[in-house]
Amino acid sequence: MATVLITDDALFMRSMLQDILQAAGHRVIGEAEDGAQAVKLYGVLKPDLVTLDVVMPGKSGPEVVKDLLALDPRARIVMVSSISQIEVVEEALKLGAKAYVIKPFDPDRVKEAVAKALVL
Repeated sequence: MATVLITDDALFMRSMLQDILQAAGHRVIGEAEDGAQAVKLYGVLKPDLVTLDVVMPGKSGPEVVKDLLALDPRARIVMVSSISQIEVVEEALKLGAKAYVIKPFDPDRVKEAVAKALVL
């Protein structure tokens, strides 16, 4: 079981991810509405994994990936995106994110991405 910080500006998406992650046996220990909040909560909560929406108010997903990895080079990050932002996801992966999932969520794909990120 991993501890997870969910980052998405949409409450509905955070709720969906929380349901999927908890059903897979993980424990959601925090939720962030934007990148700055995610970085702050990461420093306090020190989760095993962060899910990170690509498009949020303030900082972009790739900027938050850089911030999280500067805080903890071992941070495990799973990007969350709609198919239209795949270029931004690829940039985040190059910067150090471990995996990604596409909205709308396929529970099996979410579980697979989380498992991959936790092993890397």
